[in-house]
Amino acid sequence: MDIWAATHRARKELADDLAGLDGAQWKHATLCGEWDVEHVVAHLTAAASVGRWAWMRSIAAAGFRPAVHNERRLREHLGATPQETLDRFRAVIDSTVAPTGDLPAYLGEAIVHSEDIRRPLDLPSRADADAVTEVAKFYASRDFTVNSKTAVKGLSLRANDSDFSAGDGPEVAGPVLALVMAMAGRPDYLDQLSGDGVATLAERIR
Repeated sequence: MDIWAATHRARKELADDLAGLDGAQWKHATLCGEWDVEHVVAHLTAAASVGRWAWMRSIAAAGFRPAVHNERRLREHLGATPQETLDRFRAVIDSTVAPTGDLPAYLGEAIVHSEDIRRPLDLPSRADADAVTEVAKFYASRDFTVNSKTAVKGLSLRANDSDFSAGDGPEVAGPVLALVMAMAGRPDYLDQLSGDGVATLAERIR
């Protein structure tokens, strides 16, 4: 799979969805903590704009506190209006800037944060199953931007809509997107999963 092409597609599809939002929707809560829709979009713009050395300088200046780093970079890319925030995001849709070469992680960032926005707004998911499967494989194998490997340690994961499977132990089965979102720490997707391992996964991510 061309990971960058999949990332660019995920960004563009989100931008297209955002174009139809009204002012209240831009301020709507998301699945991403205290960030509203506009904050998450600004965060995605920052993620597509900060390369390796800029990231290293920023995280060091933040005292190696990722939350502080993320908040500072988000504020840099937040527009004066939602439309300006969207325009800034559109400008980086085709960016190939990333802090490291772990490209599935940044594809995951685009997919997960898109769903962080879509689900609370009742917008249909547009996530590509093949792209989500690539992210699922990465998340199951490593703790990187999220503690995904730790969350599913000792569990057997099985997608019922793709060829993704990983791990051994009590089973957690369901749509590959729900598996990815759960590995990313979003308990809202647990209701789409079944199996003896769901209770363990729920306890870990809650």
